[in-house]
Amino acid sequence: MIKTHWLSLFALLLLIGGSGFFLFFPDKAVTVMDYVKLKTTHKYSVVQRLEQFGTAAASRLAPYFQQAGVAFPPTAITLLAFKDSKRLELYARDPQGAWQQVRAYPIQAASGITGPKLREGDKQVPEGIYAIESLNPNSLFHVSLRLNYPNAFDQQMGLADGRAALGADIMIHGKAKSIGCLAMGDVVAEELFALAGWVGKENVRVVIAPTDFRQATAVSVPVAPLPAWTEGLYATIRTELAQYPVRK
Repeated sequence: MIKTHWLSLFALLLLIGGSGFFLFFPDKAVTVMDYVKLKTTHKYSVVQRLEQFGTAAASRLAPYFQQAGVAFPPTAITLLAFKDSKRLELYARDPQGAWQQVRAYPIQAASGITGPKLREGDKQVPEGIYAIESLNPNSLFHVSLRLNYPNAFDQQMGLADGRAALGADIMIHGKAKSIGCLAMGDVVAEELFALAGWVGKENVRVVIAPTDFRQATAVSVPVAPLPAWTEGLYATIRTELAQYPVRK
């Protein structure tokens, strides 16, 4: 009761002072009104979210899967995110089939520059190969897919460099603002959330690269000073990308 009272009072003050005020967390920024809305509205389960927008998402996605020659829903998906072009590609496959590109989406917002994430608050989007740790049906940014950053490699390099606070809470989410995450807009976030829900988060892979190493012209990587191990990371990403054919 007391908590609700203070949230209501907080919301009233915002109406007087303006709702554009931002709350800054180490790796994200949200308006205070977003935060109040999240805390005072209904909480959904993953199943309820799928019931809410799954049918609409399926109707939008199914034609793309048919065109790509992949059964819908698929058994596994991979998301390839390229920082320099702000592009996210959706790949999928059947149990015995090869990976096929199904769709490509523009990334609405992603802070920082090319180069890996090194510490909490550096506003960098990570680079590497990630799994989905969880689905958040009640995100500050509509719905979200939480990456397992820092993964084992990130932790190993952090330890070698003497870096302790590596950051956390890296998501692929809705809306069009973000610090350290990939903001895809609500409609696309619903499609990705639904796909992850249908295939199971353990069957989703995410590759975040500074550029598309599959392209002959993709030779420019960051000009900023990078850790010595970045070259090895990029070699690993390049090898991973090679199994996903570029759509002609």
